[in-house]
Parts: sequence; C-alpha cells; structure tokens
Amino acid sequence: MQASKYFTYKLNQFTGYPSISYERDACGVGFVTCINQKASHGIVSKALHALNCMEHRGGCSADRESGDGAGITTQIPWRLIQSEFKQFQINQQQYCGLAMIFISSEYLDDIKNLFNWILDKYGIILIGWRQVPVNSSVLGKQARCNEPLIMQCLVKSNNLRAEDLERQLYIIRKNIENLINQTNANINKSFYICSFSSRMVVYKGMVRSEILGKYYLDLFNDLYISNFALYHRRFSTNTMPKWSLAQPMRLMAHNGEINTLLGNLNWMKSKESLMTHQYWNDSYDILNPITNVNNSDSANLDSILELLVHSGKSPQEALMVLIPEAYKNQPSLLNYPEIIDFYEYYSHLQEPWDGPALVVFSDGKIVGATLDRNGLRPARYSIHESGLITLSSEVGVVDADNDVIQKGRLGPGQMFCVDLLNNAILDNWSIKQSVAKKIPYKKWLNSYQLSLQNYSYFEENDLDPKSIIRFQTAFGYTNEDVELVIEHMASSAKEPTFCMGDDIPLAILSKKNHLLYDYFKQRFAQVTNPAIDPLRESLVMSLITYLGSKGNILDVKDSMARSIKLDSPIINEKELLYISKNTFKAVTINTFFSLQKKHTSFQGKIHQICHKSISYINEGIELIILSDKVDKLDSDQMFIPPLLIVGALHHHLIKFQVRHKVSIIVETAQCWNTHHFACLIGYGASAICPYLALSTVRQWWHNPKTKKLMSKGKLPSLTVQQAQKNYNSAIQKGLLKILSKMGICLLSSYHGAQIFEALGLAQDIIDRAFLGTTSRLGGMNFDEFFQSSLAVYQGAFKVELPKKLVNLGYVQYRPGAEYHVNNPEMSKTLHKAVRNYDNGLYNKYVNLLIKRDPVNLRDLLSFSSAKQPIPINEVESVASILTRFCTGGMSLGALSRETHETLAIAMNRIGGKSNSGEGGEDSRRFRNITDIDKLGISSTFSHLKGLQNQDLASSAIKQIASGRFGVTPEYLINAKQLEIKIAQGAKPGEGGQLPGKKVSPYIATLRNCKPGVTLISPPPHHDIYSIEDLAQLIFDLHQINPLAQVSVKLVASIGIGTIAAGVAKGNADIIQISGHDGGTGASPLSSIKHAGVPWELGLTEVHQVLLENNLRNRVVLRVDGGLRTGKDVILAALMGAEEFGFGTIAMIATGCVMARICHTNNCPVGVATQRQDLRNRYPGIPSDLVNFFTFMAEEVRSILSHLGYRSLNEIIGATHLLKYDHVNLVKTSHLNLNVLLGNLQKNTDLDFHDTIHDNGQVLDDMLLQDVNFMTAIQEHTNFSQTVNIVNTDRCVGARISGAMINLHGTNGFNGNLQVYFHGVAGQSFGAFISQGMYLNLIGEANDYVGKGMNGGEIIISPIASHINQASQYVIIGNTCLYGATGGYLFAHGQAGERFAVRNSAGTAVIEGVGDHACEYMTGGLIVVLGPFGRNLGAGMTGGLAYFLDEDNHLLSKLNKEIVKAQRVLTKEAEEQLKNMIELYEIKTKSLKAKKILDNWESYLDIFWQIVPPSENNNCLTNIEYSNYRTITQ
Repeated sequence: MQASKYFTYKLNQFTGYPSISYERDACGVGFVTCINQKASHGIVSKALHALNCMEHRGGCSADRESGDGAGITTQIPWRLIQSEFKQFQINQQQYCGLAMIFISSEYLDDIKNLFNWILDKYGIILIGWRQVPVNSSVLGKQARCNEPLIMQCLVKSNNLRAEDLERQLYIIRKNIENLINQTNANINKSFYICSFSSRMVVYKGMVRSEILGKYYLDLFNDLYISNFALYHRRFSTNTMPKWSLAQPMRLMAHNGEINTLLGNLNWMKSKESLMTHQYWNDSYDILNPITNVNNSDSANLDSILELLVHSGKSPQEALMVLIPEAYKNQPSLLNYPEIIDFYEYYSHLQEPWDGPALVVFSDGKIVGATLDRNGLRPARYSIHESGLITLSSEVGVVDADNDVIQKGRLGPGQMFCVDLLNNAILDNWSIKQSVAKKIPYKKWLNSYQLSLQNYSYFEENDLDPKSIIRFQTAFGYTNEDVELVIEHMASSAKEPTFCMGDDIPLAILSKKNHLLYDYFKQRFAQVTNPAIDPLRESLVMSLITYLGSKGNILDVKDSMARSIKLDSPIINEKELLYISKNTFKAVTINTFFSLQKKHTSFQGKIHQICHKSISYINEGIELIILSDKVDKLDSDQMFIPPLLIVGALHHHLIKFQVRHKVSIIVETAQCWNTHHFACLIGYGASAICPYLALSTVRQWWHNPKTKKLMSKGKLPSLTVQQAQKNYNSAIQKGLLKILSKMGICLLSSYHGAQIFEALGLAQDIIDRAFLGTTSRLGGMNFDEFFQSSLAVYQGAFKVELPKKLVNLGYVQYRPGAEYHVNNPEMSKTLHKAVRNYDNGLYNKYVNLLIKRDPVNLRDLLSFSSAKQPIPINEVESVASILTRFCTGGMSLGALSRETHETLAIAMNRIGGKSNSGEGGEDSRRFRNITDIDKLGISSTFSHLKGLQNQDLASSAIKQIASGRFGVTPEYLINAKQLEIKIAQGAKPGEGGQLPGKKVSPYIATLRNCKPGVTLISPPPHHDIYSIEDLAQLIFDLHQINPLAQVSVKLVASIGIGTIAAGVAKGNADIIQISGHDGGTGASPLSSIKHAGVPWELGLTEVHQVLLENNLRNRVVLRVDGGLRTGKDVILAALMGAEEFGFGTIAMIATGCVMARICHTNNCPVGVATQRQDLRNRYPGIPSDLVNFFTFMAEEVRSILSHLGYRSLNEIIGATHLLKYDHVNLVKTSHLNLNVLLGNLQKNTDLDFHDTIHDNGQVLDDMLLQDVNFMTAIQEHTNFSQTVNIVNTDRCVGARISGAMINLHGTNGFNGNLQVYFHGVAGQSFGAFISQGMYLNLIGEANDYVGKGMNGGEIIISPIASHINQASQYVIIGNTCLYGATGGYLFAHGQAGERFAVRNSAGTAVIEGVGDHACEYMTGGLIVVLGPFGRNLGAGMTGGLAYFLDEDNHLLSKLNKEIVKAQRVLTKEAEEQLKNMIELYEIKTKSLKAKKILDNWESYLDIFWQIVPPSENNNCLTNIEYSNYRTITQ
C-alpha cells in the first residue's frame, strides 16, 4: 500500500516539535491555604469554588462540554486513604507515598507488574491499588472518548521518610516512565503519573471547572482534608483532548508561555552530563533525559523544577534561578545587594526560562507563587485574620471578605509564599534574602568573574577602497546593504525604516543568489504570549552575555563564577583580540578551505571543524573563535558561511554533551544587519565581531563625499569612533526589537533558542546545522547551497571590479535588477484599466502578474478539475462575489483623508468592507452623504470627487489595535465588524508607528493626541497578552456592539493553526491570516524582509487544524497579503479562505504610484501624506476601485466556470483541485509543496459560519430589560438602581453605553444613570462607558477597569470594614483606564501594573499604582496619592500626572526619555490638583485624601508634576504663562 503524500511529507519535512509549534495554553491559577488551623475539607471546597469562578478564563473543545483542563493539588487525604486501605495505619503516613496514575484499562496488569518489579528493586513495599471513583457521565463527548482509567497506588518504605522518601519516589517514577517509554509505545500513549509523593496528590482532567468535583467523587468526600490546594483552569489552543496536559503538574501550575523553550531544552540536553548529585549517584542514567522536546513548556519547566528541588534547593530558590526578576535598574533592590549577587551568579550558569508566567507551586511544605519579570499575568492575594490566605488570577473567587487584614498583588518578578510547617507568611524580600544569604555570591563573583571593558574602535582601514569592494563582493554585500543599511546606521544610530512591504521573490524562488540568512524567517509572539516593548520597557531587557564554561547548578561552588561578562554580544576588533589573548584559553579556527575537485560541498570542512573542536575542548579550550578573516582572498578557496558553521558546531557539541564547556565567538565579514546577528546568536554564537561591517563604516566616514555632507549639515557631524558606535548601537536596538517581538527579554534566553522558521532549505542542512528548526518546504540541499554560495564568492574575482557594489534591487525597484511585483509597468497598466473601465487592459495587467517567474508559493500552483466547464451565467453573480472583498487595515494618518474615504465609499458601494486601520474615524463619516451636486461633489466632503448620492464613507470594519487611537464607543457601535489587530504582516510583534510630520491637527483630533508628535503604538501586550485576555477583549466588543462580528488579525507563522483554534474557542467570528509580504506605511526594514511566512502556509495550517478540531464552522477565514488577481482569490479559496483582503493593490488602483516613500510624508500623488499641497494631487475616485474589484470578480467567475463550479462556497478548502507545477527553479529541484497539497480534501462537509457569536445573558441585559431603566435612557431622565455583582459579571456597563450612543450619539444623553454595585466586579468593569453613566462599586474589581471609557464616572470604594486600611489595599487590577477617551475614575485604593496606558482624555485619582503607569499617555489627568512602581511616564506625550512622593523615590522610577518631573509651580496647577483631590475625597471618603487636604501646605511640596514636552508652555506647567506671579499669590 502506498503511503499518502501528506504522511510521506510529514516524515521527510520537519514541521516543528509539538511543544514548540502545536501546544500552547493560558489559564487561571491560584492557591488557597490556612495557617494556624488544622487541615480541613473546607480548603478543598474553597479551591473548587475558586475554579468555578474562573471558568471564563478556561476554554472548551468543539463539543462545548469537554474542558481544556482543570485540576487541583492538595495534601494526600490520608483519612480517605485509610478508609479504603484497611491495612494502612494513619500513624505510618510519614513512611508512605501515593501515586495518581492515568492508564488504559487494557494495560492495567502490565503496569501493575512493572510497578511491582521497580518497587521491589528499590525496597519499597506495595500496600495496594485503588481505582479512583469517578462519574464519567458528566464528561463531554471528546473527553469521554479519551478518558483513562484512573488508579492510585499506595506504597510504604521501612526506613525512608520526609525528603529521603520524596527523592526515592521521584527516582522510582522516572525509572518507571523511562522503561515504559522504551518498551511499549501503545502503553506510553495512555500512561501518565500525575503525582507520586509522600505529601501531595494531583486530581486533574480534561474537564470544565464545575465538572472537576462532580467527576472525582473523592473531592466532595468529607474525609478529603488538606491545609492547602493549588488549582488551575486551562485555556488551550491545542484542543485535541490530552488528559496529561491538564494542570497542575507535579510541583507547579503555570499560567503563561515559555518563549525560549527550544533553547532551554537544547542547553538542558547539553548539560545533562553535568547534572550529577550525591543524592542520585546510582541513578544518574535513570533521571535522563531530564526534559522532553515532545512535552509542553509547563511540563518541561516542572521537570527542571523537580530536579532542582530534589537536589536540595527549595522551590523558591529553584524558581529564582529559572525565572529571575529584572534586577537591573531596580531601585527597590538597592537595599538588598545580596539578591543582585545571587542573580548575577546564576545568570551565567542558567539561561532564564523567559516568557509571561504566573507560577503557583508547592512541595507540600511551602505553597507559593512567583510572577515573571514583566508582570504580564495578574496575581492578587488576600490574608485573613482567620489564617486563610488566597492567591489567584482574579479576586472574588473565594468567599471570605469580612476578616481581611491585607490585600495585595504580586508585582513583576515578585514572589509570595506560605510556610505550611511553621505557619508563616513570607514576603518577597524575606524569601529572596534568605535564599541569597546562604552563599557568599559577591565574594565568588569578585574572585572569578571578569567584565570586559569597552575598547575604542580602529581609526583607519587596513584595506584600500578597491580591496574593500572585493571583500564585500566575496561575502555577499550589495550596494543597498552598504548605503541603505550600514551607512544609515552609522549616521543615525537607528535601523533603516522602509514601507510598502516585501514584493520580491522568496529567496528560494529568486534567480539571484541569496545569503543563508535570507532563508530564515523570524518568529514572533501572538495571542498565546505577548510581544514586549523594547522602546518603553527596555528596563526589563538586557543584551548582557557571558563567555566561559557552565558548571553544575545542582552543586554550586566558587569556581563556577568564572566567566567573562560582556555588555553586548557585538564586539570590535580590539575587544576580540583582548578576549583571545588575555582571558580564557581560546583557539581560533579559520573557516576557509581549499577548493578541490572533491570539495563540492561544505560538509567535509564542517566535519573537520566539529571533530577538531571536540579535541580542543578535551584539552581545556573554553573559547572557540570561528573566523573567516584572511589577509587576501583566493579564488581557489572558499569559506563556510558563518551561520552554517555556527549552527553545525553548536548542535555537534550538544550531541556530544560538551556544549556547556565552551563559548562560540564569530569573527566574520558576512554579518552586517540585525537579522544576521539574530540568526548567529539564535543558533549558538555568544559574541560576534563584524570586522568587515566596521571596516565599511570607516570607509564611509573617510569618504570625501561623507565629509562634505557633514560639513553642509546634511549628515550629523561625527567622529570615526562615533560612527562605529552608532552602527553598534543600531544593531543593539535592532536585536532588542527582534527579541521583544518574540516576548523575550534577555539575550541569554535568546541564545541558542532557534526562534526561526526555514523556508527553502532541505532536511540535510537542517539536520546538520539547525536541528529542531521547522522547515516545511524542503529546498536547497548541501550541494545546491554550496554552488549558490560559491557563485557569490567567485563574483569577487572578476578581472575588473566595478567602482560600486552591484545593486540587486532587493529593497528598491530597479530596472534589470530583482523582480518586484509592484513594478511601474504593472501599476500603469492597472491605472489605465480602472480609469477607462477597459477589460482588455485589465487582462494585460493579469497577464503581467501570471506570465512571469514565480515570486510566491502560490505561483507554483495551478488548477486541476475533473469537472466539465459550465456556462458562466450559471456561476454566482459579481455582486455576490464582491461581498467577500475587503481592503486592508490602513489607518487615516498613514493614508491621506482622500484615500481613506475613497476606499471606504468604494467598498460600501460594492457591498464589500473597508478597514479603518488603527487611527479612528471622523463621526461625520458614519452617516450617508446626501448633499452631492451634479458634478459628484459634496460640500461636507469637498475634498472628494466622483461621489454618488447616499454614498457612505464609514469603514465597515473598525480596527482595535494596541494604540487604541480613536477607539470611542461611537466608533465601535458604527461598525459591522470589529477587528482586533494582533499582528501586522509587515512587522508582526511590533506596534504601529506614525511619524510626527504626518500627525496633522486633524489627525491629532481623531487620535486624541498632540499635533506634530510621533505616535508609536505599543506592542499588543496590554490587554491582549494571552488567549484568555484576547477572549476577554472579544467579550468586551460583543458587549458594546452585539450586532458586529469580531475578527482577529493574525500573521502566518508556524503554529498559527493552534493559535487560531484558541481564537475560535474565544468566540471570534472571523480570523484573518496575513502573509509576511503585507504593506505598511512605516516599518523597520529588517521586519519587512525577515519576519513572518507566506499566507499560503498559514492559511492551510489554520484551515486544517480547525477542521481536525471541529472548529471550522465557528469562524470565517479571511486572508490577505499580496492578493492581486482573481487567480489569487481562487487559490486562497481552495486553501480555505472565505473572504479576501487587498491592501497595496487597492491603493494602486486608486492612484498610488509605488514611490515607496510613505514614511516621509512626501507621497507625490497624495495617497499616503498629510501635506495639503500633495493631497491636492490625489487622482483617485471611488469608481476606480469599484471597477478594479468588478474586473476581479468577473475573473473569479471565469475561473469557476472553467473549473465547473457554480460558487466560491463549493471550492473553499477543496485542495484536491490544486496541482503543483514543477517549475524548473534555478536554485533547487527539491522544493516540496506537499504541506499545501498533502491533505487533499473536498469541502463537502464544510458548514460555514454566518451568524454573530454572543455573550449569552449578561448583567447589562438584566438592567436594560428594566422598563424604567430603558425609559430613562430614551427620555434623558435620571434613574438609580442597586445591584449585586460577582467576578463572573464582566464588562459591566459597555452594553448600556452602546445602547445610549446608538440612540443619542456621543455626549447626546442628558440624563443620569446611577448604578450602585456591591461585591467584586469582573474584568473590564466600566469599559467603554459614556456621558451620563455613574457606576459606584463598593467592593473591588479585577483588570481593565475603565478600559476605553469615554465619559461618565466610575467610583470604587472598599467595604466599610476596610476603609482604615484602604490606602494599603489593592482595589483594582492591571491595565485600568487603558485607552480612555474621557470620564472620571476614582479608586479608593491601589491599582496594579500599567495604569492609564494610552489614556488620552480620562481623569483619575488613585492611591497607588504599579510599574509602567501613564505609559504612552497622550492626554488627560492622573493623580496618584500613594506608592508607585518603575518606568513612570514612558512614552508619555500629552496630558499631566501628579504623584505624591512621600519616600522621595520618584526620580529613580521615572522614565526621563520624554517627560520631566517638576514641583507644582503655578497657582493654576495647585488649584487643579487640589480640586481633584477634594472631588475624590467627596466621592470616596478617603482618609488619605482628607489628611492631605487638612495638611495641604506640607503635602503640596512633596507632589511631583510629570510634564511631557507638549505641555511645557501653559499656565499649569510654566510660571511664565500663569496669571499669578507666584504659587502663593
């Protein structure tokens, strides 16, 4: 029997490890415990109740019944065990242990026999087996199909107890797991030991929260007692039921994502030989492998944690090593230098497991929690007089509010523990001090660690200009690399910015020879984990790297501090010389080799270098320097590309478990842009000396043309030292950007993490040098790649080299250079076709795009239908097809007003959908245009031409991006679709940017910001940093506009299918998959060129995964990225798309000439500029775009007719109609497109989603159903009501606001709606509320209070018994007042992290905030009357903030990049501040506010006013503009 294409493809092409690509999750976690009291069943009941209250943070499978997972960890309920095992005596429990096991019933006897054998081997007595009583009838269909038999095994030791017994049970468990893994694959699939301990037991399963207790009958048994419980509710994007993936794990439960997993696993594999310890000298082999690449990130982190704990470390110390806090630039740590020393010591030895993570943990003696360095997961705790202590992802999950003595939250990097043995509560500093003081880390570091000082750069070049060109040519430089990249970085210290996306062929399809780097695409964070912000939150990031061998962290000693500390991995020639001669034992290996007939590949030389390196390491070498530096180039020689040899050596050393003994340094000419550096570091290089790039900078500086430009002021005046520093600085900033878009903070975590996908490399190259890297297409093998590389090198030996480097046109279009799809001939042809409605010219345009060499993967595909063609009049109409077309998310600001409105009008005419982008919209556009004269001109829209009566300029799709620009309630309710922008094709993992020169007064008004000030959107991590928080934003949008579909925009990358599954379960209606080649108004050039993958791969994967998980019918799939013809539409439909987005080509159709200067504000035809003189040239009219899409719809109909199908619906997902055209590619004959073709399917079973998901019955609905309440809204009257609220009542107020805006518009309601709430509000309390709404809450609230509020008032006060301590209590969660555009928030207590981010017009008073307050703020007023965290005012460009600084800490915590801090200088400012505090005191009865007002003169002097430049010159900030001479006047 022949294997299917798809199966064969799966065998031959590495698609990525499951844990890296296909298994992701997020969730709600917490713990409950009680000190000074006996264990009770009440603790278990409280944990189960808490789980129920966090059901909304979890996910369900396609059957909507099988949960993604829920579980709890408790003490072993010995009384319950005693009732089942009569031979067990309760007084023997310290010598006993209990295993909780998932088994397939058919293998039960085999498992029992294996347990008997292993237990006997270790002298452990088997007391008996117990089948855990369950109620299978409560399971969902999918969970029931995969339900295991659940058994408990009770064992006893004659002499071991406490830690000794725990350790022995750990070794026994590992032995059993290894044996089963080696002997029987079928048993192994269904076998899993949840826990095997003398203290703890784990009950978990693929169930919803409320089902856990109903399924496990033990959990409601009164004999089940414990003094603590960890709990976890899972939201998985991998929906295939896996009981073993439910949490808690053995020691921890994890809410988050480890972004560095593959690197962590590789380093762990290399260090396994180190991990010896006296506790398991006889069992070393049994414990390996410690980690497993097929397990989830949580399971692997748990495995490492177990290893460290059983080696004698406490869980607290182990997690400080694995998940260190951001200890640099942390003012609070100045009082604890020993903690800094602890982190410094381990930073060389253990690469952090980096990513957003809230980890709750217990070893049975300690229960605790720790938060990642960014604080991107909520963790709120409360301590009660009764001894009850709770910590959870949300407040309000445990009923116990009356005897609270402390309410708090975990901040970034903080830890909180309860010592169960000593009944003690341990705070962050006491935990870390006790760990850090055990060993004299400072002494060890001072004795053994070297810090490399910065050496100056060379001043002169040792090569003449002609020789430099020869070297540059040999190593693959082009004119664009030098002039657009290197010289730009040297002059500006910034990466070059470009626009309009990437429209050249993929490297593997290009006829030009590309460097190896070009075959790697950077991966990025989206949905399951957030990108982070290298611009505004760089304090949590670091490029520090270490050289030297790594020691055994299980048995630390002073000599293990021996290392060289570098501030950056980029070193110059002098620094490299110093390292090689004056530090550790080093060897330099040159990568050049002689070309002989037998050398037709790099493999021989690679093998030789790898073999030599092992020998050197055995001789004690600690630094291997791989160098391609030679004095003179020789045509009879060739070098191994640095990325290839670095990757090959890195993996060779891992394989032989010696990688930890040596650091790899690269001295190379072939490395000059940020992507090159990222690749080398990602595949194992610790430091890089880019000697030819630095030489190129020096050559540029010495060039007389450069000197002349400097003298005329056209270039900044620089020394040669400054130019090289600028280049280095630009590379470092670019590296931080690349790390950040994957959500990684530390270079040490990125090092060896391999966060790339290969496009166009065969498996022999991947296996040799890039093992573990996803490569789905095959492509060039070693021999082919050798020939391609040799051709580049041999180009340096032409008899007469040109005076300038060759310009291959990879960036900018040049006739005769690399092909650009968006070329002048294509654009001109399309302009003529649409303006003249000329079908012949349109056909010419199509032929220009079809009859050419391949650029994209889809260009290699054609159609193959067994059906006979049908008459075209039997095919669905043009009008029907047009409804599937959308334009891309291009903002008003990036585009001119004329372009933006023309696109919207045209799409509304054809029944399609335009997309607003992230810049907001003028409310005048929400109404039809009725004042149009005979010439097609409107007085309301006088800047537009070619209008028709009843045209509508409102974008049907309104985008909600991380900047929240222009996102008001009115904007949201005037949408047919609401699009959440997670990522953008041209720059995934990054926020948008709008240069200041494009922020005109009109644009500033729409965006609630200051004219002329550059706008940078944060990366998507404030309220969409995880799958459960994205689900919350989807919920919020369904709340305010229940009639709009919600779409989520993703960018194609490996693993996008599993992400899309999570999005579908999160209640999205539409998922948009964008390709890597999407256009943009402004983006770093490296992002345009090197991030993301073709949409063909992303769409195919998403469609397939959704089908496999029975989720395809829940969503509409839309695709965009370089679609230009009807053939593209048909190909996309065959791969699963139902709707189609067009960006760049729609702009071209309306007049864009592809000048590619969008980011400069100088668009010559007024398409992408705010300059009025240029906007006046705008040539486009709506009918141009209507004509274009009409032509395209007719082309679609023609192809459908030819294929024999009547509608697009019939072919969606019908991959059996696709055929691979085996085009003769220049570079390879081994490209494999089975990933697109392998799952040959018809779409007979497809059921399309055509409705709008809803939130079910919510609290707002109950209020709106009150006749009196609704009457008050309709008739502008006053109304008040009192309501109880719980944490599952989410986004309260938004639906009411939407109803009000719908009736009266913004600020049109003149009544007062007062709603008094009692209890704990769920997430997004008061989101999007508007004028006339007054929400008063007695209790507390969770994250996102006041998100996007536009008016009205939110007052949150504690219950009466908490009033006296209110200033010390946390009363609201993270990211409150995010994107507010108006209204007042008064919160009598403290907030979490990210308070008032992107606030543009909201006013708030609060008594404490966490890190990153007022970040990206563009307007409004914030008053903080209590403690505050770090990074205040980062990116703040408008508005004012006042901070009460009682401890004199503010200046050390302020981000001074943009804002300044000053005392209150003017009478007007004093009045503003005092009036706000008086109002706050009246509203909340705050004792702190009253104390301040009663002692005003003394308190006024310790307030700081935070002032951005845009607020410098007014009466509130500048005495010169004040109406009073002094503040006291």
